[in-house]
Amino acid sequence: MNLSNLKPAEGSTKTRKRIGRGEGSGLGGTSTRGHKGAQSRSGYSRKIGFEGGQMPIQRRLPKFGFTPLKKTVYKVINLDKLQEIADSKKLTVIDTEVMIKAGFMAPKHLLKILGKGSLTSKLEVKAHAFSKSAEEAITNAGGTTVKIQ
Repeated sequence: MNLSNLKPAEGSTKTRKRIGRGEGSGLGGTSTRGHKGAQSRSGYSRKIGFEGGQMPIQRRLPKFGFTPLKKTVYKVINLDKLQEIADSKKLTVIDTEVMIKAGFMAPKHLLKILGKGSLTSKLEVKAHAFSKSAEEAITNAGGTTVKIQ
């Protein structure tokens, strides 16, 4: 076996349809496009979402909900991640700068601390928002929470 005699496996490839190459090919005449109508003409392109005149799905389904313009989106970090960062970098104060350097958030993001996991070290945590459980866990561990605006 070498490059000059390589072939695909038997039955794994099909020959392509050569459309519009005479009646003898079986694919001449209308060239699989049917008779007359827009779809048989050259240059035809169907509009996105067009379903042949049937009411399209984006018009059949109802609209619902809305997007509030002033929704506050937070980057959330759990207590177990805070503990991980505090242990690895030997920190007592954790704020947005620390989180940005650790790669958890970008400067434009707002930070919210959530209560998943446990906290063992005494930390001063500065964030834009805290969940009740996170705030309790931080104070129970002997730390403090500071809300920044």
